[in-house]
Amino acid sequence: MTDTPEPDERLISEVETVEQPTTEETSRSGPGLVLAGEILPESLPILPVRPRPLFPGIHIPLQIAAHLQPTVKWALERSQSTVGLVLTRNPSESDTVENLYEVGVAARILKTFADDDDNLHILVGCLERITLEALHERDGRIIARVEYHPAVRMTSDDELKAYSLAVVSALKDLMKLNPLQSEAIRMFLGRSSLDDPGQLADFAANLTSADGPELQKILAEFDVRRRIEKTLTLLRREVDLSRLQQKITKQIEERMSSQQRQFFLKEQLKAIKQELGLEKDGKAAELEKFQQRLQGLVLNEEAQKAISDEIEKLQVLEPSSPEYTVARSYLDWLTILPWGVNSKDNYSLRRARRVLDRDHYGLNDVKERILEFIAVGKMRGNIAG
Repeated sequence: MTDTPEPDERLISEVETVEQPTTEETSRSGPGLVLAGEILPESLPILPVRPRPLFPGIHIPLQIAAHLQPTVKWALERSQSTVGLVLTRNPSESDTVENLYEVGVAARILKTFADDDDNLHILVGCLERITLEALHERDGRIIARVEYHPAVRMTSDDELKAYSLAVVSALKDLMKLNPLQSEAIRMFLGRSSLDDPGQLADFAANLTSADGPELQKILAEFDVRRRIEKTLTLLRREVDLSRLQQKITKQIEERMSSQQRQFFLKEQLKAIKQELGLEKDGKAAELEKFQQRLQGLVLNEEAQKAISDEIEKLQVLEPSSPEYTVARSYLDWLTILPWGVNSKDNYSLRRARRVLDRDHYGLNDVKERILEFIAVGKMRGNIAG
């Protein structure tokens, strides 16, 4: 298979230096005068293309699959470097005779080159439409007897002129909306005129993002008036699509700009409040809360060391870090304990029974165990263990 690039990749700098005469140019050389190099062969090797067809007048690079490279070699040796480029009906199926459309384009191989991975690339110049009349496979190659459909110079016609003006107007609208295609459109409009509506229709159709079957219908339309009418429909749809794309892009940019502006303003307000002492950041507020809890408490040496280590760790950690949450939770637990705060023990079993029955329903075994613990403490004079 051969893969065709997207429309914005179809103009390359090498094309400007490679000029090939076409059958149409040959017909202008004078009545009865035909250049020998322009007598195109009756049979052509066929290269299936996907996912879009190619149009006459287009110069485009193609990457050639490994199983089609012998076809290119055969064309360079035996068919005046001319091949037929035909769209496949189903891109997911193999390159067979049954999977090809009937109408394609004859193209001349202008240059071949291989990349670093030994993949074959060719630069082709599309000449004119062809119809496949008889196809057969030979040694893994598809060979077809073809009928050529040279471009016909149209006489002055008001209807065709009106269609051409409408296409040019749509192209100018597209040029404003799509910067990627503006240079190609500007170059084409600068060197072409309204005297060739067929060429204008082919160029405009090739610029659209329509799918393969839609473009194939335009390629297979030999009547210039109907062809330019179909092209105008696709082109107007492309303009509407570009307008919608531009509108969506603008809305997203405005939304992002608004969100960024709000973020910066909030950060500035936060910095101002911190500078004036009206507000502290989350980490500073947490540390201040822990310090206030420790006031009035008498910590033993072990507890003092643990709390100091955790405070130092919290000061250097980022709030988004998982370790920050662990250290904060540990400090929160350490600082709520009543370090150094003692109360007088009360060994009254009657009061303990009353409190247990008031606060807890049932749990008789547990209550008895608690009362036994208090009774032992009353006998020993202190509670331990």
